[in-house]
Amino acid sequence: MATPNSEFYDEIAANGGANVKLCFQCGTCTAGCPSGQETAYRTRKVMRMAQLGLKDELLNGDDIWQCTTCYTCEERCPRGVPIVDVVLAIRNIAVQEGKMFDAHKKTASNLIKYGHTVDLNDKVKAMRAELGLPEVPPTLLANDKAKADFDKILAKVGFGKLVE
Repeated sequence: MATPNSEFYDEIAANGGANVKLCFQCGTCTAGCPSGQETAYRTRKVMRMAQLGLKDELLNGDDIWQCTTCYTCEERCPRGVPIVDVVLAIRNIAVQEGKMFDAHKKTASNLIKYGHTVDLNDKVKAMRAELGLPEVPPTLLANDKAKADFDKILAKVGFGKLVE
């Protein structure tokens, strides 16, 4: 049986999400969600679970990770609820509590290691060259000073600790 956490919506708000109580469950978000058309993701369900304080269920499930943050739900919401902010706040809470999928950890680890979310391997370099692009893109990968500055920011916010 699920155990409601009555402070969960306050925690969501404290992590950058709006007051989830604004949602009156009309279902417009779910009806227009591109991700929901391809997966079992239901925006309305996430919002309702947040309203009911079902923190453990949200943090331990897949739902919050299926949102692509395309903002279709917000554009259609008759109440103007910033739904994506709510989803991102719940994700942030999940990560703070050490709940992160392996694929996300790999992406975050790449960001720490390279300053880029994708590993620049020989295959990628060859594809870029075939397209007439420089092998190394003009990102942090090509700028040692910018990468050093980026590393300082990641260290300052404790990003590496979140990924461990």
